[in-house]
Amino acid sequence: IKNLEIGTFKEIKDFRGSFSRLFCAEIFKKKIKKINQKNKSFSNKKYTLRGMHYQLSPFSEDKIVMCTRGKVFEVLLDIRVDSPTFHKWISVELDEKKYEILYVPEGFALGFQTLSENTELYYQMSEYYHPEKSGGIKWNDPKIQIKWPLDCSTISKKDESFELL
Repeated sequence: IKNLEIGTFKEIKDFRGSFSRLFCAEIFKKKIKKINQKNKSFSNKKYTLRGMHYQLSPFSEDKIVMCTRGKVFEVLLDIRVDSPTFHKWISVELDEKKYEILYVPEGFALGFQTLSENTELYYQMSEYYHPEKSGGIKWNDPKIQIKWPLDCSTISKKDESFELL
């Protein structure tokens, strides 16, 4: 899907532990102009599902996502009406050990399923959260047919309440 990008940051290890970069404006300067909000998501149970979330214009967001603990199956759904991949999705497995960082331009709904216990995601967003412009798409919508890797055991009432397309 056009405009999505995965990058990898190097982990430097020595006898004290390790060091790695989480963001570099120089690398992303052509893609994301500003970071206005940083968030952390923590899920203590394996098989937890969150999504599919987005924020509407004029507050749609560019996002940078990194798994800082555990492992997740991240899903990106193209909701750009004028896109040739409208309502198509892709998945990426993010793992704390891979030091991968995912750039997601505005116009995508995101969701994930935890593949391990005690999973943490770190988000950087170009826009502030506007609850009146936040929305979602049902995680198991038959028109989209996302193939989640595991049966869902934990999902919020809000995520369950999202409408089908």
